Amino acid sequence: MTSRDSFIQLAEPEVVQITQELIRIDTTNFGDDSGPGEALAAEYVAGLLAEVGIDSHTYEGKTGRHNVVARIPGKDSKRGALAIHGHLDVVPAVGEWKYPAFSGELVDDVVWGRGAVDMKSGCAITLATLRAWQRLGITPNRDLVLMFTADEEAGSRYGAHWLVANAKNEFEGVTEAVGEVGGFSYSLREDLQLYFIEAAQKGIAWLELHAAGVAGHGSMIQSNNAVVQIAAAVERLGNYKWPIRLTDTVRILLQEVSELTGIELNESNPEELIATFGSLAKIIGATIQHTANPTMLSAGYKTNVVPQDAMAVVDGRFLPGLQDDFMNQIRQIVGPEIEIKPQIIERSVETSFDGDLVDAIKNSILTEDPAAKVLPYTLSGGTDAKALDKLGIRCFGFAPLKLPATLDFAALFHGVNERVPAESLRFGVRVFNTFLSEA
Repeated sequence: MTSRDSFIQLAEPEVVQITQELIRIDTTNFGDDSGPGEALAAEYVAGLLAEVGIDSHTYEGKTGRHNVVARIPGKDSKRGALAIHGHLDVVPAVGEWKYPAFSGELVDDVVWGRGAVDMKSGCAITLATLRAWQRLGITPNRDLVLMFTADEEAGSRYGAHWLVANAKNEFEGVTEAVGEVGGFSYSLREDLQLYFIEAAQKGIAWLELHAAGVAGHGSMIQSNNAVVQIAAAVERLGNYKWPIRLTDTVRILLQEVSELTGIELNESNPEELIATFGSLAKIIGATIQHTANPTMLSAGYKTNVVPQDAMAVVDGRFLPGLQDDFMNQIRQIVGPEIEIKPQIIERSVETSFDGDLVDAIKNSILTEDPAAKVLPYTLSGGTDAKALDKLGIRCFGFAPLKLPATLDFAALFHGVNERVPAESLRFGVRVFNTFLSEA
């Protein structure tokens, strides 16, 4: 039996089991500190590591908000270390689910439940791969720093950002990192799978818009109505057509797909080309421009009282390197009478798609899927990479999954009936094994 066969025998069953068991630990993050936290999941992860001789440290960013960090020494500790990060929290599970959201049911070789893709499966791929390595006595080429974090779904205040600020020693020597939302496949044609590697992500600007007016009786004429002001500002923002601007990573992706499809890239109007991404078009389409979606409104307290103030909340995402441009445009759109108060401003991230680590990523996927095309893309959302980027760490999204052509992967993120095929998980550990052997 070859070492690869021995690895597969150990890791493939475990990755499915660990995914199921992590899903069964409710780590719902409501964003207001009211959830169960990540303590039980962190304890479970630390136990899995300890079982195979990997020492770890648990850090409590806030009561109940636990992070696990471990370092595995490599053959050459003088090389820059590689961080592998994943978050333990999940968004709330609302709506009608086919199977209970925290059951981790395995039905027809598919694992169901909240976190199946975002991102307990990614944590399971890391754990199953390195548990098998430890049992087989395999030493990585360089130091590996494993991070299992809290609070990613609400801005990482008690997770990655807390670790960077309070446990900086854990990142000594780390030069590169891989994390979530990359390495997944999309069937461009029956004979061609695209694999998207996150090389960039938009910045985050969660904003409050405040309008101030004059309080008064609802039966009288009121010329300075805060509700009218906020409604008008929201309408302007919601209907604004943001100009198209192709950043480096997006341009590379679209140029490559243009060559593969024969559809010309029209940089001023790339919608026809973006349509070829099918269900992923909602992600790719959001990376050719800034976006600002109003998501909440608050005003008033009684039917016959015109309130003195009104407020709206906006989920803004700006293109890499263009934060000031975005904020200036928001100011112009909503108008000078509206006060803008940031809730969260998070940096954008972008790195070039080249180098030895990228070569290892490409080779690991091509080993399992020789006809694949591996391409960089920009994530419309954000990950813990935003915290690591502060330390000058070069970050990529790479948690490999080969997906069925019929699966709407984008809809599973924060959606109802989140699920992942077990074969996608088995593919993931095979790819990750090859990747870490070369990284």
